[in-house]
Amino acid sequence: MGKIIVGKVSDIPSGKMQKVSIDGRDILVANIDGVFYACDDTCTHAGASLSEGALEGGVITCGWHGAKFNCMSGKLEKFPAKIRDLKSYRTVIESDNVFVEV
Repeated sequence: MGKIIVGKVSDIPSGKMQKVSIDGRDILVANIDGVFYACDDTCTHAGASLSEGALEGGVITCGWHGAKFNCMSGKLEKFPAKIRDLKSYRTVIESDNVFVEV
C-alpha cells in the first residue's frame, strides 16, 4: 500500500469534494469540517461521477439518480434498490499535503 499526494489542504475547502485519478481509478476526496475522507468516485448504480453530485454533512448524493453514500465509510445510506457500497481509502495529512493510501 502506498501514499499518493492528491493536493494541498487548501485545495479542498471544508464542505467540498474533489475528484482525483490514482492509478487509473477515480477517487473522490472530501473535506468534512477539516477532516479528509476518500472513496471511489463512481456510483455503483449507473456509473455516475459522484463528485458531480452534492455533499452535505458527510453524505454524497449522486447527481443522476439520488443514491446516497456516507463519504467517511463508503456505505450506501439510501437508495430504492440494493447496490454495492463504495471502497473507502485512508487519508493522511502531512504538512499541507493531502495523501490517499491505495
